Amino acid sequence: MEFCVEDSTDVHVLIEDHRIVFSCKNADGVEFYNEIEFYAKVNCKDSQDKRFGRSITCFVRKWKEKVAWPRLTKEDIKPVWLCVDFDNWRDWEGDEEVELAQVDHYAELLEKVSTKRPPPAMDDLDALDYGCCVR
Repeated sequence: MEFCVEDSTDVHVLIEDHRIVFSCKNADGVEFYNEIEFYAKVNCKDSQDKRFGRSITCFVRKWKEKVAWPRLTKEDIKPVWLCVDFDNWRDWEGDEEVELAQVDHYAELLEKVSTKRPPPAMDDLDALDYGCCVR
């Protein structure tokens, strides 16, 4: 979740098993307060928040990770100010295949990086003019 408040001060984020409480002030001193009751239990010990220049991002991990929620909030009615961030959208179907492909990709990259090769030949460096003199 992301709370967009530019130049926020006095930021307080409390993540509990069934809710999140957020409060702060903006540059003009206007106070913001939000309390959201989650649809289901979250893992408050494995959740965190991070403040950026224009927003406060909260990473909230669900208690049952592989179970999709029909909505974020406990209430059936969505608050007007709440919207989906499609840049961070995750589709539940096919996630395992994508994750396995990413793991394979990173394993290949690590193999390439960790392969020992002879150092490059440096015998042609004296032909280059670096504009300085080494004695």
